[in-house]
Amino acid sequence: MQNTMSNTSRGSALTYRERLGPSLWVLVGTAVCAPMAALVFVPIDTTISLIAGVVVGIGVAWLLIAGSPILLVRDGELLAGRARIDVALLGEPDIHIGEDARQARGPLLDPRDWHVVRGGIDGVVTVPVVDPDDPTPLWVLSSRTPDRLAAAIRDAQIRPRTPRR
Repeated sequence: MQNTMSNTSRGSALTYRERLGPSLWVLVGTAVCAPMAALVFVPIDTTISLIAGVVVGIGVAWLLIAGSPILLVRDGELLAGRARIDVALLGEPDIHIGEDARQARGPLLDPRDWHVVRGGIDGVVTVPVVDPDDPTPLWVLSSRTPDRLAAAIRDAQIRPRTPRR
């Protein structure tokens, strides 16, 4: 399952997790890599050629899936790709879909914003950073379920946190 939203085993914090994997069409497009690699090795040996094609095809697909960023709301933090921020330092999340999402992903992007944007994913959630010391004014996040991501952020912002021991 791509998206999960559940209580953790301790029941302390709501968790949202989404892997922004490649779309089906991107994976189908990578299928072209296998025959191209196979053609390179045909003059050497057809068996080696077939093996190289299979290895390259599987390897490219695996790299695309394994390298996909993850959106995670857990323990009062929002993790997007390799960045994390406390939800207390974030403002109200805003959901964009359709043409509004295209504008948020394109012409309205600020180079200072933190972007986790993936093609083939229509929904976008923008979350302002309210920390005056943070040079990043906004987080722009692609999501297949932007309403659930925004709800998880809002819930984490209002849920009281207990100190860690």
